[in-house]
Amino acid sequence: QVQLVESGGGSVQAGGSLRLSCAASPYPTRNYCMAWFRQAPGKEREGVAGINANGITVYANSLQVRFTISEDKAKNTLYLEMNNLKPDDTAKYYCAAGKVLVEVGCARVNSWGQGTQVTVSA
Repeated sequence: QVQLVESGGGSVQAGGSLRLSCAASPYPTRNYCMAWFRQAPGKEREGVAGINANGITVYANSLQVRFTISEDKAKNTLYLEMNNLKPDDTAKYYCAAGKVLVEVGCARVNSWGQGTQVTVSA
């Protein structure tokens, strides 16, 4: 099973940027999907972005304009670059490893990180 540890969260003002990192041990090598999810207080967890072993990426709704998912396999790390952050982006962000890339994120998730908090103030 993959161990996932997120970092990079914090508090920023609207319009700011953050880069989240997810260190995976071991990093999947084939037939995998890696994704970012988020959960705001009182809301269900939702997919943010995903990437599969072929480098295909998916994003939720209009987030692709501001968010970029990427991976550095040499560093065993998944990233989420977030720009022009808005107060609605405030949530706990989770890294996940799964098997199938779907419309938003991954299906058949078998590993979750502990999450990293992102707070955006107006």
